[in-house]
Amino acid sequence: MDLQLKDRVAVVTGASKGIGLAVVRTLLDEGARVLAVSRSSGPELDGPAAGAGDRLVHAAEDLTDPLAPARAVARAIEVFGGLDVLVNNAGGPPPGVTLPRFGFLPLEDVDWAAMFEFNLFSSIRAARAAIPPMLAAGGGAIVNVSSGNAHRPMPMNVDYNAAKSALNSVSKALAEEFGPQGIRVNTVSPGPVRTAWWTEEGGAADVLAERSGTDRDTVLNEGAPQMMALTTGRLADPQEIADVVALLASPRSASTNGADFAVDSGFLKEI
Repeated sequence: MDLQLKDRVAVVTGASKGIGLAVVRTLLDEGARVLAVSRSSGPELDGPAAGAGDRLVHAAEDLTDPLAPARAVARAIEVFGGLDVLVNNAGGPPPGVTLPRFGFLPLEDVDWAAMFEFNLFSSIRAARAAIPPMLAAGGGAIVNVSSGNAHRPMPMNVDYNAAKSALNSVSKALAEEFGPQGIRVNTVSPGPVRTAWWTEEGGAADVLAERSGTDRDTVLNEGAPQMMALTTGRLADPQEIADVVALLASPRSASTNGADFAVDSGFLKEI
């Protein structure tokens, strides 16, 4: 299916690995031009090295800097001449933080502030920068990567879950306000995804392995799917999330606005 994304301009945050990198590759495969935003780059985000030529440009930005999202949007317009798609993917553990964390009382104000800066305010600031040029161009698409945990409050990662719930609320409000003007805003809510958050040394799998007295591979292949009651019995692959993001970014989804899509291995059971 042609997603009609050829030559459209997209900004993707959190682009250096995991879901973000999969989104970048998918949009490039569909012919889009992509500004990939992350703190650090690599061969995958170098246009010529990645085989994307001048259709892929990296912007080195730390999205906990309040000015970074606007700089990234301005850079995309400078390089590519406009903006059609914003994918707010940056999120998860803020720099220097390891998740999961357990319980409410250990969290200080600084923990809450850092979590909301990275998982909510960076997306708000990027949308605030992206919407005016999209309005001037007659429309666009914003896809916010949320989390299944936004729908299932629990004492594990309570600050992260709250930030993603807030992101869902903001996304619905933006969809209602700007949908009549041609800007669609939707969210994708992954469950556990086999990314560096889980797999890297000291990551979520290691934290849970230590807590349960097992090892990383057992957590990834058995423990986490069982603990989270994943219907498919496995963590999702980043590409599976990227495919849904690309569809929502596409004009083929012209009547999809204010929706939330669970790509979560059957994590959410609620109607």
